[in-house]
Amino acid sequence: MPRYSHRSRTRRRNRGRFGPLFKLLCVIAVIVALTVGATVFFRVEQVTVTGNRRYTQEEIIAASGIELDDNLYSLNKVRIDRNIRTTLPYIGELTINRALPSTIVITVTEWEAVAQVTVPDPERVSALQQERLEEDPKAEPIQTAREPWLISVKGKLLEPAPANAQAIAVTGLIPLAPQAGSLLEVPEEETLQLAALTGLLAALEAREMLMEVTSIRLESTYLVARYAGRFDVKMKLNADFDYDVRLMRSVRQQMEAREGEEVAGTIDLTQEHQSAVFSPEENSQGAP
Repeated sequence: MPRYSHRSRTRRRNRGRFGPLFKLLCVIAVIVALTVGATVFFRVEQVTVTGNRRYTQEEIIAASGIELDDNLYSLNKVRIDRNIRTTLPYIGELTINRALPSTIVITVTEWEAVAQVTVPDPERVSALQQERLEEDPKAEPIQTAREPWLISVKGKLLEPAPANAQAIAVTGLIPLAPQAGSLLEVPEEETLQLAALTGLLAALEAREMLMEVTSIRLESTYLVARYAGRFDVKMKLNADFDYDVRLMRSVRQQMEAREGEEVAGTIDLTQEHQSAVFSPEENSQGAP
């Protein structure tokens, strides 16, 4: 009887010793089985695209680089996202999702061309180049836009502007080496102006007023927006543009109610204490 008890205790000790190892091997076996299953069975059989208007489904799929029979779980979403945005500049936001067992769903939102950056003034470009040469005689020539470029609200370069483009005309910037799909770049001296431009465009979009502005002129310390075809609105480059856009609309409504719907003039929003000063045109209705 004691001999039997000794063998029993030995077997229990062996089971206790190899139990954790057995469990680990089982876990590894399950992981391997799942990995092999995903590799063998989860293949791309279909790619669908939603939200597209400018580009066809075929164009977006081709730009993504996804091929049928690709492994559904080994697709690099970051690379796919970059491929699409680089190839198709009007693509704004996009998401890539798996729909088991075999479908990839690409959902896109396309940018609208809201503004066109005009060709820079040659004299300004020449002056900037001369300044850089004085600082560094070996400075490379400045590569600027030779044609107007369409941009999105956030300053993404979309394509060269056609002759009949209706987008807001932007002057006062020097676009550097524009390339479709990239963000608009300007000299370091104009970064404040660029930030003001995108800030104003975003505020106009939020208030659904983009169609009411036809041009934006950027100066060294302020900008001027042509509003409703009858008002030149002056704003600081570091303004609270959401506030200024609401204020210029309010001033317009007040002046039209008081002087008539043909009233025109300048709205100066660069005054202290966030006030507005209206100066009517001499030949506008209601002018003194």
